[in-house]
Amino acid sequence: MTDNIFATSVFFRLAIGGNDLGAFHTCSGMGAEVEMESYAEGGNNGFTWQLPGRVTWSNITLTRPVTADTAKIARWLDETLKRVRPKDGEIVALKPDLTPIISWQVTGIVPVRWQGPSFDPATSQAAVETLEIAHQGLRPS
Repeated sequence: MTDNIFATSVFFRLAIGGNDLGAFHTCSGMGAEVEMESYAEGGNNGFTWQLPGRVTWSNITLTRPVTADTAKIARWLDETLKRVRPKDGEIVALKPDLTPIISWQVTGIVPVRWQGPSFDPATSQAAVETLEIAHQGLRPS
């Protein structure tokens, strides 16, 4: 039997500073950008040097329907927002049977935004929460 990842759903488990914040259904924004500086060398008209500068990491956004894990986020935010300090963490991509696919070590995590659920009995959509985090870098582990 072949393992076809496209036929399954992927979940993302988030842990920050030793706090397991549960599983999320989506994870977006993992990325980095290197600022490039152009340098025109005197007497060289054939090209401009492109020199790498700072690395900028994009914020990561995780979303999920409201579950029992929502209370974990509330407790973590209550503790963290009293004194915001960067903490290291991990994001693990999981198959539906919770087998890890890949994990990333994330350094210097700080919460940027938490959007709680909206409850509307007129719609049949699940209530969803969103957590956005800034960080200082990530690498596969």
